[in-house]
Amino acid sequence: MPTIFAKTALLEDGWASNVRLTLQGRKISVITRATTAKPEDTSVSTLLPALANLHSHSFQRAMAGMTEFRSKGQDSFWTWRDLMYRFTRHITPEQVEAIAALAFMEMQETGFASVGEFHYLHHQPGGQPYAALAELSNRVFAAAQTSGIGLTHLPVLYSYGGAGMAGLTDGQARFGNDVTRYNRLVSAVQDSAKHLPADTSIGIAPHSLRATSPDDLPELLAAHPSGPVHIHIAEQPKEVKDISAWLGARPVEWLLENAPVGPRWCLIHATHMTNAETIALAKSGAVAGLCAVTEANLGDGPFNGPAYFKHGGRFGIGSDSNIRISLAEELRMLEYSQRLRDRARNVLAGEAGSVGQTLYLGAARGGAQALGRDSGSIRIGALADLVAINREADSLCALPNHQLLDGLAFAAGSAVITDLWSAGRHAVQNGRHVARTQISAKYRVAISGLMAAL
Repeated sequence: MPTIFAKTALLEDGWASNVRLTLQGRKISVITRATTAKPEDTSVSTLLPALANLHSHSFQRAMAGMTEFRSKGQDSFWTWRDLMYRFTRHITPEQVEAIAALAFMEMQETGFASVGEFHYLHHQPGGQPYAALAELSNRVFAAAQTSGIGLTHLPVLYSYGGAGMAGLTDGQARFGNDVTRYNRLVSAVQDSAKHLPADTSIGIAPHSLRATSPDDLPELLAAHPSGPVHIHIAEQPKEVKDISAWLGARPVEWLLENAPVGPRWCLIHATHMTNAETIALAKSGAVAGLCAVTEANLGDGPFNGPAYFKHGGRFGIGSDSNIRISLAEELRMLEYSQRLRDRARNVLAGEAGSVGQTLYLGAARGGAQALGRDSGSIRIGALADLVAINREADSLCALPNHQLLDGLAFAAGSAVITDLWSAGRHAVQNGRHVARTQISAKYRVAISGLMAAL
């Protein structure tokens, strides 16, 4: 059985020294404290529970850097979305797989052991389904197997082109399903997932209130009474305005009043909420999926963090558009967005304490909940989602235990990550993914072909 020795480890009940973990299959079976290393151990400096990346559109990794050139007129989320639609008209199944594998590998190298893949690219260009309805989900599955990342796959229901049940545009044709075909898609995905590692799970994702309808949503939920439910919500002021005009309530307000929102739900972004909505969401037990780097890149605006945290709101972090994949930068940007808005420091620490520890451990718990994954802490019986960091690195060597996560979030980069295990799969070793050469080579071929087609 694989064993890990850590000079320091952050266990479920706090910091401990000279810790030895025994893994059995994909889980932690034994934890021994105040011990010594054995020759067969993988020895690391400091061991932490690895986080879940709760929201990703992996194919968008290939667009990174391509949407930062300003055209005449005001640039916004909506103009970015038009560029993304043009991109999706050309991407092939082989390219989807290669791009996803690269994104998943980069997630692991930065400290994410698992990912929630919010997958809405389903069909051929023009909207015709593939012969295998789950073709592109199967490509994501292949990418996850290549990288070894833990996967919660979230097929997306995308039925309408905008609020008020508007028709799909040409750019949205590859996304579209009604509830009946979507349920067939989920069944096909579930069949394919039977051949994947046992820590793989399948959830559902109504894309947003603007892409579904008040009649379709309860039908969808009735057909899928268990498992994660993820939804985009209140990302942009225009979305809030459009939904309010159509449904007579703001998006978060309407969803909380008309759907059984609770612990299996993850509301992505929830950027534009009133204080009343913020408190109600915090009390619902759902997870707010915060993607601070993407939200900054798209100009979405900052999340209402202080009120949400004050009322015990659960949260996790995600890389969303994958413009920049970095666990530390997601945590850092989340806090910095609050500081820029409030012109204050250490905003999300509450009355007192470590910001880094508040963010890291909160995201560990919330991300695990959002993905339906038994992880988020180092304890017997949990999945072995583990990340090791080098605390002797220049950016961390001066910090005691109680400030180490501050250093990770605000001072260090991904170079301090030495090892990562996804459900016991030792994917990152000595700072490098074990399949990096293979994955990178396939990505380069894929992106070359895609660029030639654009």
